[in-house]
Amino acid sequence: MIASAAHLAHAVHGIEWRRPEPAALEDLLLAHSPRHLQRLRAPEPFDGDTPYHEGIAEHAALSAGAALAAMESARKGHAAFSLMRPPGHHATADRAQGFCYLNNIALAAIKARASGVARVAIWDFDAHHGNGTEAIVRGREGISFASVHQFPGYPGTGTISDGNCLNFPVLPDTSPERHMALLRQSWESLLSFRPDLVLVSAGFDAYEHDPITTLCLRRDDFITLGGWLHDADLPTAAILEGGYSKDLPILIAGFLEGWLHG
Repeated sequence: MIASAAHLAHAVHGIEWRRPEPAALEDLLLAHSPRHLQRLRAPEPFDGDTPYHEGIAEHAALSAGAALAAMESARKGHAAFSLMRPPGHHATADRAQGFCYLNNIALAAIKARASGVARVAIWDFDAHHGNGTEAIVRGREGISFASVHQFPGYPGTGTISDGNCLNFPVLPDTSPERHMALLRQSWESLLSFRPDLVLVSAGFDAYEHDPITTLCLRRDDFITLGGWLHDADLPTAAILEGGYSKDLPILIAGFLEGWLHG
């Protein structure tokens, strides 16, 4: 994240930087079980992709706090992007998995609803299905979730749409034009929900040169995604999820330029 922050500082105009505070326990309990929060402090790996690190519970709480701060900023009319990790969209209410320890975006959505926001849309364009987000928000009134992701691929879910959760699986090596058409379809489905707040799981691992996926989006496609947010002119916060290419800083910068400046 140091490289991304350094690049964004000179590549994107009009950024105001803020340091997050950790999410409070009472907020974490909106999306996670007490048992899960205790488990984060046990010095044992969670799965093959999700190791235990000293202080991971505190660092994950900072990432969750940044998501909450971004959501609150969006509610005040300021576009906000959380440049924090660990990511969150694979974490369920009671399980850390897939590099994710706390589900930052689900927590932000639930907190927004509890604070009086009538309709919250979650748009997940990470290359992997936001299975944890779906599990947490499924059936929750006032929240609509849409995920566009590679399938087959980790975590092997996200082939069926159900109720307030819409899924748009993308085959490996799908053309960027077809992938963008599905992204547009997913975005329009969320706009039809008439959201009062949009939260974005902004993953950049659908990039053509990402080392762990086989999707084909180009840098300009991420600029286009940001442009859709700009054109919608809705209160919006975005939260960093995946993205493992050395080009991550320029991908984030392009997304933010499209979002902030159209």
